Amino acid sequence: MNLEVFNQWIASHPQWLGLTVFLVAFLECAAVVGLVLPGVVMLFALAVLAGGGALGLGETLLLAFAGGMLGDLSSYWLGRRFHQDIRRLPLLRHHPEWLAGAEGFVSRYGVASLLVGRFIGALRPFLPLVAGMLDMPFGRFLAVSILAAAGWSVAYLLPGWTTGAALRLPLPEGFWPELAVIAGGLALLGGPLIHANLKGHRHTTPIAAGLSLALLLALLIGWPHLDALDHGLMTLVQEERHPLLDQVMVAVTRLGDFRTQLIVGVLLSALLLVFRQWRQAFFAGGALLATALANGGLKHLFARARPEVIADPLSAFSMPSGHASASFACFLVLGVLASRESSPRVRLTWLLLAMLPATWIAGSRIYLGAHWPSDVIAGALLAAGVCAAALGLAQWHQPLPALPKRVWWWIVPALLLVLGLSVGWDLNLAVARYRPL
Repeated sequence: MNLEVFNQWIASHPQWLGLTVFLVAFLECAAVVGLVLPGVVMLFALAVLAGGGALGLGETLLLAFAGGMLGDLSSYWLGRRFHQDIRRLPLLRHHPEWLAGAEGFVSRYGVASLLVGRFIGALRPFLPLVAGMLDMPFGRFLAVSILAAAGWSVAYLLPGWTTGAALRLPLPEGFWPELAVIAGGLALLGGPLIHANLKGHRHTTPIAAGLSLALLLALLIGWPHLDALDHGLMTLVQEERHPLLDQVMVAVTRLGDFRTQLIVGVLLSALLLVFRQWRQAFFAGGALLATALANGGLKHLFARARPEVIADPLSAFSMPSGHASASFACFLVLGVLASRESSPRVRLTWLLLAMLPATWIAGSRIYLGAHWPSDVIAGALLAAGVCAAALGLAQWHQPLPALPKRVWWWIVPALLLVLGLSVGWDLNLAVARYRPL
């Protein structure tokens, strides 16, 4: 497909944009088709047009989510309906390695393969098909696919939509140069780390710690010069506030509250100790505790005022964001524990996947007006640097081993219960607390 012609057509027919987002998301996740369709590029282009004023953020994400889910369900149904006869299809008959790779991935990671493989392009179109072929229970498939499709839609559509909205709105002078500086800094962090991880470099962990903390130091020194970026992004986000979305974002932000993260940290460390996973407990407890202490110290050191968006600012200081640092530390720790003894590519995917819920929680702070964007970035960098340093110490003599599956069968339900209860606790009161001025 000629992408330039496609972009020109959809730009001249904006009335079809919503349906096109849905269809491209469906085809990108459908069996076989998603392998040959340049869906990632197409979805970014569509999201940019949507952010330009054609569709709201909620509509764009919902349409992509619905399309992706329908693609998953149709692939699963095909697998359940035809089972091994799927192999006789002409394209799959000539490329048996496509299904073989997906089958091996599902056999190794079970239901978690649907979550991780969603973000691996070569596997995404085949995993629901294989799940159906292997008669995975539909309830289990549906529950994990909903989570995977939600994270996928945010990861693939939000950057494009934000770009389109930024091009549409009048932004402060200096916004784009400051954004370029931040984007360049994050690229200098992510590029070498991804390369080192995929190459299996033995110094990847100390490199991650050093680069993250160096970039954090630069941000802590230079945040007064990011005023245009902070105010511009805050204005852009506040344009999208809606009472229904407010409730969703307050529920999300509750996952990063100090009380919630304290309980999660204590519970995770306690379970690891109960199962005698000493080094994993040292890593997890040390990373979470050190992140919390460092965040509190930096907040009081810089004493930066919060944005004047909500009536109740909760606390006086803003830099770095405690919700961002706590959520990134929590989910990065879980991602590291889940990715042990995996291939470099799968290990990287686990870590990127772990950052999705953390990014969602951190982003809710900007949406609710509780933190400046630079506060959130600083919190994420702090957590990344501390977690990498803690992992380096835990692996000083030998690599951290994978957790036994029986330990995960205790950790996952326990943490989900805590997080679920934290969302429902006095939600109406919390929504009122974050109401804009």
